[in-house]
Amino acid sequence: MDQIAPDEIPDGFTAADPNFGQKPEQQAAKASQDSQRESILDQALEPEARQRLRRLRLVKPDKAETLEKAIAAQAMSGRLPGRINEGKLIEMLERSGRASGAPAKISFQRKKCAFDSDDDDDDDDD
Repeated sequence: MDQIAPDEIPDGFTAADPNFGQKPEQQAAKASQDSQRESILDQALEPEARQRLRRLRLVKPDKAETLEKAIAAQAMSGRLPGRINEGKLIEMLERSGRASGAPAKISFQRKKCAFDSDDDDDDDDD
């Protein structure tokens, strides 16, 4: 990794290293665990399910990590009957949501426009 001079860092940013304070052995062990988990997930999940899990990681990294660990544990213990498809992954997500006790509530806030064409009849055939 290249070193950045302090005068090259924009205002409001720092040169903090996310691995600061970790020994190289710890970094290597973590990288090894991550690559092993990734290979297990690649074998256990179908491509569509893998993509959904990656998208989930963008929005809710803690939930994705919990689910990844559960899938990896099941795969390593031989409790997976086959590869997990997207539907099965969604079921697992729903079960984990119910088990946590917090109901998943999604609310949509739509903006009202002054010129909403859905209210008017736009049929100009007459």
